[in-house]
Amino acid sequence: MNVILFDEPTIRLSLLPFTFTRPVSEIRVGILTISEKWARRLKTDVSFSTEAYLSEKFPLIDTEDNLWINGAVCPDEALLEAILSLSENTLLTTGEQVIAAKVNQLNLQQLDAMEKFPYDRPVTIIGNTWEIFKKNAEQIRADFDLITHNRTSADIIDPHTIVYGEENVFIEEGATIKAAVINAEKGPIYIGKNTEVSEGAMIRGAFSLGEGSVLSMGAKIRGDSSVGPYCKVGGEVSNSVIFGYSNKGHEGYIGNTVIGEWCNLGADTNTSNLKNNYTPVRLWSYKHDSFSDTGETFCGMMMGDHSKCGINTMFNTGTVVGVSCNIFGAGQPRNFIPSFTWGGATGLETYRAEKACEVAEKVMERRQIIFDKTERDILDKVFELTAKYRTWEKE
Repeated sequence: MNVILFDEPTIRLSLLPFTFTRPVSEIRVGILTISEKWARRLKTDVSFSTEAYLSEKFPLIDTEDNLWINGAVCPDEALLEAILSLSENTLLTTGEQVIAAKVNQLNLQQLDAMEKFPYDRPVTIIGNTWEIFKKNAEQIRADFDLITHNRTSADIIDPHTIVYGEENVFIEEGATIKAAVINAEKGPIYIGKNTEVSEGAMIRGAFSLGEGSVLSMGAKIRGDSSVGPYCKVGGEVSNSVIFGYSNKGHEGYIGNTVIGEWCNLGADTNTSNLKNNYTPVRLWSYKHDSFSDTGETFCGMMMGDHSKCGINTMFNTGTVVGVSCNIFGAGQPRNFIPSFTWGGATGLETYRAEKACEVAEKVMERRQIIFDKTERDILDKVFELTAKYRTWEKE
């Protein structure tokens, strides 16, 4: 059986800017990315049906025995059983949404001829950017059970670290923890391989720290948050997700926020996640090309890959930052910052693609990862796709 995770077009639009640079299923929610969840549960490799310009990095493997799974759907055991029971040329659906299809070739516009089986249990679908942080705690719990089942945690040997709810803490080999406070009474805490939890860090579950990542001295993790691999995180973090290879190494607050890969937040960067009038937050929607109501009272910032901000940057409630932006200066920048933007509250200009790629190459080189032609082509395509949002270029 060949498993293909496909991008449902409407969902992909709703998950921009993160899906400018990855398939839907490569979004991290919980401890794992969605694709990693499926690969672990199915015990097989997966491939991707996504945008053509992403296919070199995220290839599609097509055979005569394909199982297509919606890349926005998070698995559980009951759903897995229902999917594996599908026969040839049948669909599993929830409402109008396709969950999975057992068919050689999937055409989402030509499904009427296929037999449909409605799935009557709850399904976790990451269909909007804010659902990444909103559903993060439940996914940490699900991933924690999946990863740690029948395994034994490494010991915390530091005598000055205090642990509450020790049965809900799992430490991978190579992790170092010193003089920290770890409270897993309200949710599990997963500390990944070769991580470092520095002196004075305070962690409340649910929380996940990815392989090779570092929590700085005095970091305050307020729970329901995930930090992906090879990140540096300090200051205060609440119900936020950092995909990986990104730094928020200093003081400052992020809450109800999602940060992509290869991002850097300058010292004392802060995000607002609550409006003073307590009304629902509106976010820029690439699907509607306008601001749309999230229905959420708490919603901070969405920052795409390769974006950065200077020291003391203040992001307003419900800010969307695209790919490869460089934001700096006094005052609060606008709530929607298009990809490849340079500037801040006093004015914006285009961050030229060649300059952005030069920086990306240097940043990735520091983590021993090559910024190759494939990476360059993706950023060039995103620059082209997002030109219409840089309205000053038309003035």
